[in-house]
Amino acid sequence: MTKLKVALAFSFALLCCIGITSIRSLPSDNPTTNAPAQFDKLVDEYFNFYFEFHPTEATAAGFHQYDGKLEDFSRSAIDAEVVKLKALQSRFDLLDPAKLPPMSAGDLELLESTIKSRLLELGTIRMWSKDPDLCISGVTNSIYLIIKRNFAPPEVRLRSVIAREDAIPGAIVAARQNLENPPKIYTEIALEQLPDMIDFFRKDVPGAFAEVRDAQLMAEFQRSNAVVIDALRKYQIFLRDDLLPISKGDFRIGAENYRKKLLDDEMVDITLDRLLEMGYSDLRRNQQRLKETAEQIDPKHSPREVLAELGKDHPAPDHLLQSFRDILGGLRQFIEQKQIVSIPSQVLPIVQETPPFMRATTTASMDIPGAYETKATEALLSVTLPQPGWKPRRVEEWMEGFNRGTILSTAIHEAYPGHYTQFLWVQHAPSKVRKLIAVGTNAEGWAHYCEQMMLDEGYGGGDPKLRLGQLQDALLRDARFIVGIQMHTGHMTLEQAREFFIREGYQTPPIAAVESKRGSGDPTYLVYTLGKLQILKLRDDFRKKQGDSFTLKDFHDRFMGQGAVPLKLIRKALLGDDSPSL
Repeated sequence: MTKLKVALAFSFALLCCIGITSIRSLPSDNPTTNAPAQFDKLVDEYFNFYFEFHPTEATAAGFHQYDGKLEDFSRSAIDAEVVKLKALQSRFDLLDPAKLPPMSAGDLELLESTIKSRLLELGTIRMWSKDPDLCISGVTNSIYLIIKRNFAPPEVRLRSVIAREDAIPGAIVAARQNLENPPKIYTEIALEQLPDMIDFFRKDVPGAFAEVRDAQLMAEFQRSNAVVIDALRKYQIFLRDDLLPISKGDFRIGAENYRKKLLDDEMVDITLDRLLEMGYSDLRRNQQRLKETAEQIDPKHSPREVLAELGKDHPAPDHLLQSFRDILGGLRQFIEQKQIVSIPSQVLPIVQETPPFMRATTTASMDIPGAYETKATEALLSVTLPQPGWKPRRVEEWMEGFNRGTILSTAIHEAYPGHYTQFLWVQHAPSKVRKLIAVGTNAEGWAHYCEQMMLDEGYGGGDPKLRLGQLQDALLRDARFIVGIQMHTGHMTLEQAREFFIREGYQTPPIAAVESKRGSGDPTYLVYTLGKLQILKLRDDFRKKQGDSFTLKDFHDRFMGQGAVPLKLIRKALLGDDSPSL
């Protein structure tokens, strides 16, 4: 750490101490008035600090004053972030939740948990020291966020791109210096992503600014962009020739870190043994339902044979995006007719191909604007298409994962009433904290819950082929649940995980390969099924409490109105108690 940064870190710690003193010495004659004001001030300080260290996330949230800044990937910056997090943590700890309104008390608990999560990542799990893809995916995304939405004139956005691109070579150097014996799979993923990243800067970024006529500005961009491409190519050579042969690290985070991560990220304190029992129970339940559903379709063939036949019922690759577009309007209409949940906007999301640098680890995703984005508010449903150069058999295997049933399940999950619908609600969340912080068990749990709930409510008219697709996706999430725990606690290898997705999750080999790779770096991708199970229990408990006055739309609207926070907090808000979430 340089003397300047040491001084800055010390100055910040000193200011925090001053802040603590001022809190302690505030008049106490009206504590219920002072505590909320103190909390609101600390919330603003926290996010101002956080976005200074994570300007790409600020851009994503809609705070465009950070658009010309890039993350500092140096070890000194990491150390400085830890110092500031601990200082803020000590100040939040001094606040008494009993003196805050119920919503703010929940926000306080969420912020304290969020800080613990970040400290666990920076200080213990340390992906910054073992993932060669972390920096390059991060800086690529920082540019993608600038070009994908027209929140400002192209000339203004291009200047932000140039400013960020000028910092990218240094960021790559810093990230390279941080690497300490990465796992081989992480280096392989980075090498797999790099050609698409280079093409992104070579083709997509210049294409986004083709209309700019300022010759001097374009010359500056061509210079900065060429430097970035060169830096990425050099990094590619380094990974291939120098790092890959010595990448012998362990991607497993271990049982204790897994437990802590789940607690800090999701406020879930269930033991890992109990979680595995739940995961296997849901897996077996869905396998049985899949078997019964397959028998309805064709009792003369096995479930795998029926699934294989169902897999053939898919669009041609060049019609896949249109297939998603065609289904969105009908989903929204059904939700409105059946009074499933309120939808705050009639605007449909835009369906597009997955950006190149995200293809290695995702099949489909919803890219939503931040809650504070006011200029470019379109949402983007990204779908990964087969890549040019793939052999016909690989293309067919990939498209089997986009059969008619799974296309519906994916559209429900990503758009209606899944992620896109929840995003529309988050825009109107009741606090800054709930506009800016979301957790996986809520966001992914809700979207996964919707896949089953929509068919349960009658969408598709009871078509068993649609149910089979939903169950295949449920088994995918069950497999994630089990694989994530087992891989990271040392009970399953990467190859065994891939086989588990095929054998127990009923997935195709290409999907299994992507999913097992993802699990090596995303330990808690059990959040889909875990969150779904929590929501189902909450719905049952809320139904019992409401009695005859219960309606599904009322439950869903109340759930959405809380923001995408941990289920623990939503249970307390809806039920008025701290009863177990599972």
